[in-house]
Amino acid sequence: MGKTLAEKILSQKSGSEARAGDIVIAKVDLVFAQDTTGPLTVRQFQTSGFERLANPPKTALFLDHAAPSPNYGLSNDHKLLRQFARQTGCLIYDVGNGICHQIVAESLAKPGDVIIGADSHTVTAGGLGAFATGMGSTDTAIALGLGKTWFQVPKSIMIVVSGNFPEGVGAKDLILHLIGQIGADGATYQALEFSGDTVDNMTMSPRLTIANMAVEAGAKAGLFAADKTTQDYLASLGRGNHYQSLFPDTDAIYEQTINIDVANLEPTVSQPHTVDNIALARELKGAKIQQVFIGTCTNGRLEDLAVAANILKGKKCHPETRLIVAPASRQIMLAAIKAGYIQTLIEAGAVVLPPGCGPCIGLHQGVLGDGESCLSTANRNFKGRMGNPNAFIYLGSPATAAATAITGEITDPREVM
Repeated sequence: MGKTLAEKILSQKSGSEARAGDIVIAKVDLVFAQDTTGPLTVRQFQTSGFERLANPPKTALFLDHAAPSPNYGLSNDHKLLRQFARQTGCLIYDVGNGICHQIVAESLAKPGDVIIGADSHTVTAGGLGAFATGMGSTDTAIALGLGKTWFQVPKSIMIVVSGNFPEGVGAKDLILHLIGQIGADGATYQALEFSGDTVDNMTMSPRLTIANMAVEAGAKAGLFAADKTTQDYLASLGRGNHYQSLFPDTDAIYEQTINIDVANLEPTVSQPHTVDNIALARELKGAKIQQVFIGTCTNGRLEDLAVAANILKGKKCHPETRLIVAPASRQIMLAAIKAGYIQTLIEAGAVVLPPGCGPCIGLHQGVLGDGESCLSTANRNFKGRMGNPNAFIYLGSPATAAATAITGEITDPREVM
């Protein structure tokens, strides 16, 4: 009997014949935390009696959620993380480098890895064929000290994606559609595995978008095979030696198979206050939006900024709608400047923030006022997510976000393209 991607990776890292439902202890290839979860992780590590990290070069801290820090409490948390990095020799990515999940994809993750992070969107690295999952700060602290952790091997759901995306429709619309179809708990402690001719033809950017949001359906991991696209992506970053081919077995057993033909999809939006509360963008026409946010670990990559810039080129944001843009990493920001995307967005009226999480978690830089609504390219729209429980968050693609910034109301991007 063949194995799914989750079973293959956890078998290799645990030295066992891991099958769905088994409990395994697996070697961890990368452990990381960021500046909201990192301080607790560090304190748990210290109080647990550990004297050194199991693998300092494979341990990373990121200052990205409050970057730059907006208050002295968070500044002191940053000081704690910097001091811990100096003492232990682990990697640290300071303010301005970008979002942990994007940097992990650019610099650290590789196919077949087991990656844990003190952040639920650690699943993003599944786009590269890594078994990547979020854990609480205590479990992360133990992995820092031991270099291993336990898993129950998840059952897997196969998502077979076929067809060609229509104009104005992309990966964000696909994953929102899927979450709306199966629900926010439709894949709880299961792995979502993506395949099909549409996936085969995807670049890495949309794969990372889809993997990033697997957790919004409750999934333990979102996994893509490591193929030629993966190889080319790693090679483009000077990491071609990190590539290994990784595919599920043809006779692997899946909990269920879901087929999606993207030719039938339309621009899709999540309505407040849950990700699975979806509607078509055209059905929400007339819903006024005071703020549009393009960025985050979901849609802050170069291809996303290119989509937005192409729609906004030569146009202006609606006078009652502010547009905030935050590239996901320094590398992306530099490439977007070189390509002219940043200039186009600024000329349209955008405010460009440093690489990082920006308004996504509501710590600073774009907190909404009472009764205001935001159309965001982020991954969550829970009540209070962006810093104000009296505000409203809609989620959509970069194309939908750019179109909405022009009209001041939720807009199907095909109307302005």
